[in-house]
Amino acid sequence: MTKEQLFENIFSKQSFLCVGLDTDMKKMPLFLTEKAQTDEGFDAIFEFNRAIIDATAPYCIAYKPNLAFYEAHGINGWIAFEKTVRYIRENYPDQFIIADAKRGDIGNTSKLYARTFFEEMDVDAVTVAPYMGEDSVTPFLGYEGKWVILLALTSNKGSQDFQLTEDAGGEKLFEKVLRRSQEWADSEQMMYVVGATQGAAFADIRRLAPDHFLLVPGIGAQGGSLEEVCKYGWNRQCGLIVNSSRAIIYADSSERFAEAAAEKAREVQKQMADIIKGRRPKA
Repeated sequence: MTKEQLFENIFSKQSFLCVGLDTDMKKMPLFLTEKAQTDEGFDAIFEFNRAIIDATAPYCIAYKPNLAFYEAHGINGWIAFEKTVRYIRENYPDQFIIADAKRGDIGNTSKLYARTFFEEMDVDAVTVAPYMGEDSVTPFLGYEGKWVILLALTSNKGSQDFQLTEDAGGEKLFEKVLRRSQEWADSEQMMYVVGATQGAAFADIRRLAPDHFLLVPGIGAQGGSLEEVCKYGWNRQCGLIVNSSRAIIYADSSERFAEAAAEKAREVQKQMADIIKGRRPKA
């Protein structure tokens, strides 16, 4: 999917919402997990995801399965992930699919990770850790129409341990990552992860990466503010994909869980539509 196609989806749907498919069996409605125990052929993870996707697709432009929630179930989890990606591809082809895998290793290993997600799984983007440098990232950049989403400034407490440290010249490590990585790819192929709880730091991000899309996790259950993200992170064409996971997919634990997820997604979409109307892209 191209950058222009992403913009078209954002403005046609009046939304820049990404729904995070962090599918946890322990948080899933009980009737699904009970059926999985009694029906050996029942894939509870996929059935939960399918219901969430069908309910929320009108209100979002992207889905982001977090691989940890699938890998924890071994081969069955991988099958559920693959079925989820295929279901989105076949039924909602305009959706941008992000594998939140946070990969990043030496070149030969990265080549295989890239092949896994872009050739075998056919996702649109994969999150990548930058701290092993250029040769760990560039193998992911060899696929036309596919994206690298580089970790830049995350929302966890431990982000202060390294990402905010400064060198002798006063440049923070996350700023160095932003500056250097733009030598590897432009805004047509690279995005950055910036946590919603980082607030005014978005201004520093936009100073260094004015044209790139930012994937922003952390609104909803993690306490990030959509208004603050847009205040500092919006660029002339939006340039934001804002993720919400738990607040949407676990809005209800009864048999009406999908309906509740749709209601939550609709609420966020309405907020985003108001923001888009107030921030028309400049010519």
